[in-house]
Amino acid sequence: MVMIIAIHGRAGSGKSSVAKALAKKLGFRHYSIGDLRRRMACERGLTLAEFNKLGERESFTDEEVDRFQEQLGKSEDNFVIDGRTCFHFIPQSVKIYLYAKPAVRAQRVFADERKTERFKSLEEVRKALAERERSDERRYRKYYNLDVHDRKNFDLFIDTTNIPVEEVVGRIMEFLEKRKVTESGTQRS
Repeated sequence: MVMIIAIHGRAGSGKSSVAKALAKKLGFRHYSIGDLRRRMACERGLTLAEFNKLGERESFTDEEVDRFQEQLGKSEDNFVIDGRTCFHFIPQSVKIYLYAKPAVRAQRVFADERKTERFKSLEEVRKALAERERSDERRYRKYYNLDVHDRKNFDLFIDTTNIPVEEVVGRIMEFLEKRKVTESGTQRS
């Protein structure tokens, strides 16, 4: 079965960790839109927050990534991608939304080892996440008139607040297996 899996969620929800683990389990390639945006920011001597702010005025910061996603969805199969707009730019994907409570997300981001995003306190993380989300929402509304958190856009919703990555991956695998059975049953009729 050919499959593209798009994993979405706010920062700290577990998107990247789950996407990497799921891709490994399935033997698929993994792509991260967040990593791509961080690289683009770094190449311009900007932080991700500065790059996002720039994106509120300059559409190229999103358009480049959007074209990449669209092309990837047209040219490759059997991969896992994490990002906030993947479900929109790769409409044939299985769309999964990961949710976690804000305090848990802040703690996860604070504990993360990313070299480009270092925070001195949990309060600093909370403020940075809130600003990132406001910037994202402004850009997605401005450029696409899109609410990236509307649950109707997704096939599966998982609250990751109190469960480890391995369990999230297990739930996704169960969902994919049920979906495969349902689709194969539907195709026979």
